[in-house]
Amino acid sequence: MTPRAWSLQTRLTTVVVSIVSALLIVVAVLTAAMLNSVLEDQLTTRVSESSRRAQPWIGAAIQTGAPDAASVLTFDAKSSGPGKFLQPGTVLILDLDTGLTGAYLDANDEVKVLTAEQIAPFTSITFTIGQTTDLTIDSVGTYRVVAFPVEDNVVLIGLPRADVDRTIGLMLATITALTLGGLILLALAIGVTIRTSLRPLRAVAATAGRVAQQPLDQGAVAITDRVPAEHVDDHTEIGQVGRALNTMLDHVDASLRARVANEDKMRQFVADASHELRTPLASIRGYSELSLRDPSNSENTTAALERIQAQSVRMTRLVEDLLLLARLDEGQELVLAPVDLIPLTIESIADAQAAGSEHTGDWSSDLTELLVLGDAGRLQQVVTNLLANARTHTPPGTHIVLSVERDGDDAVVCVHDNGPGIAPDIQQTLFERFARADSSRTRNTGGTGLGLAIAHAITVAHRGTLTVASEPGSTTFTLRLPALPEVPAIPAAAAAAQ
Repeated sequence: MTPRAWSLQTRLTTVVVSIVSALLIVVAVLTAAMLNSVLEDQLTTRVSESSRRAQPWIGAAIQTGAPDAASVLTFDAKSSGPGKFLQPGTVLILDLDTGLTGAYLDANDEVKVLTAEQIAPFTSITFTIGQTTDLTIDSVGTYRVVAFPVEDNVVLIGLPRADVDRTIGLMLATITALTLGGLILLALAIGVTIRTSLRPLRAVAATAGRVAQQPLDQGAVAITDRVPAEHVDDHTEIGQVGRALNTMLDHVDASLRARVANEDKMRQFVADASHELRTPLASIRGYSELSLRDPSNSENTTAALERIQAQSVRMTRLVEDLLLLARLDEGQELVLAPVDLIPLTIESIADAQAAGSEHTGDWSSDLTELLVLGDAGRLQQVVTNLLANARTHTPPGTHIVLSVERDGDDAVVCVHDNGPGIAPDIQQTLFERFARADSSRTRNTGGTGLGLAIAHAITVAHRGTLTVASEPGSTTFTLRLPALPEVPAIPAAAAAAQ
């Protein structure tokens, strides 16, 4: 498996362990080098100190007739007190008139003589007086020696390097064992820590995977999977990812529910539109057949043609209303200009009183001018539809009041009636297309159910709101639009001067 295919946990563990391993190796090498340097300096110092103390003593031993290195070491071994200066492991090589001889003290402080084969390699070596060097004696070991003169003779005295090598080796072995153990513990700790830390991320991935497997293209869909609450935390990056995923799933779920609701509305809309169009089409067909069966009867033909025309007008009005709603949904059908709501509402209430004399109506306002930016024809259609709705869905004798006022930066138009009111369940869908309130009103209207939907669509296109508040004996439709700033009044003298 290539490193690119490794999991995040494997990558992090490998990187951390590699970096720590490199650091530990560097530290171990530097520590060993520093300790080796210190031990080497100490060994050189000890050898130099031994040579300084041994020089007069060895000279005295040679003068007493000691013929070789073994005799000198034996003489030292028999001495006591301040004269005892050679420690176990010391090697001594004498270059006397009798030849090159050597001996050493073993760990038990016993004198061991070097053989001719062991000393032979030193005959070809030139030693510098006072300079230390390392010599390897076959079957004995490596020594740090220093040369010094004693009565025209060259003497080599040295101490074994075994302690230095043993210390360095022990230190390296200890560091290696501790490093390996520490790296194993570090890898385990990192693995457990990363695994625990990535548990929320795995929960996020699992949630996303389950959601991805859900069919979302059709039907009633609900996304119920969410990242568990214990893995959502704003203080950690992974927790923030979990919260963001939950928020996104909430939005997607809401959008899917809205899509299903829109599809249901569209199916209902098509059904309602088909129902509304079927009636006039059936009438047109029936009267057409009647005219064809008895073409000689001009009276029946005229009546049939009049009914055909009436149903055609009704169907045309329905199609025009649907077309208007479609264009409003696309942001069309509006010609914006400053519109004064005062004369507009006065004309609307006058037309409503002329159309429905069985109702009483009033218009009230303390303003002489109230300007909004909008389409005058469409705004008058909104007010007309609201008045027609109040007139149509209330019994004769109902009093309707149209009021206009300014509320801060808004222009407010209210249509109030004291009719029987609208049922609460109907109020929730009152501005939907083909919505009807016949079940809560006292009379059937025979309308298309698009009047309030058109009024609401025109209001939204003008960046306004249209709301209803109803209870038995009181129903109020409130149209709220952004008003244009008021123009300060000009004093009469200034106006005359202008």
